[in-house]
Amino acid sequence: MRFVPLIRMAAAAIALTLASSVLAAAHPSIDVVASNWQFTPSTIELHVGQPTKLRLTSSEGVHGLKSDELGIPQTTIVPGTWTTVVVTPQKAGTYVLHCTIVCGAGHPNMTLTVHVVP
Repeated sequence: MRFVPLIRMAAAAIALTLASSVLAAAHPSIDVVASNWQFTPSTIELHVGQPTKLRLTSSEGVHGLKSDELGIPQTTIVPGTWTTVVVTPQKAGTYVLHCTIVCGAGHPNMTLTVHVVP
């Protein structure tokens, strides 16, 4: 009889873990690869109020991304590592994000365009 509360607690913990996993998986995810001197894809689309995971990596060189308007903190993008940033845009529009780490001759033109739609 003493084990029944423990079983109920364990079942509740498992249910909470599964619910959290389902919610986490529900966010759309977009992979963005930085290289010298471009982001691939160079344009992405997000939706107002919808959390989206940006998975960022680099195929060559160290790069960076930041947007106060979109709530993206200064993020360093390095080769061989995926960095995840969750973005929840609050306002529709087109945002042009520039690489924030000087990466060579093409650095001034290295941009990621983010279209936020309702």
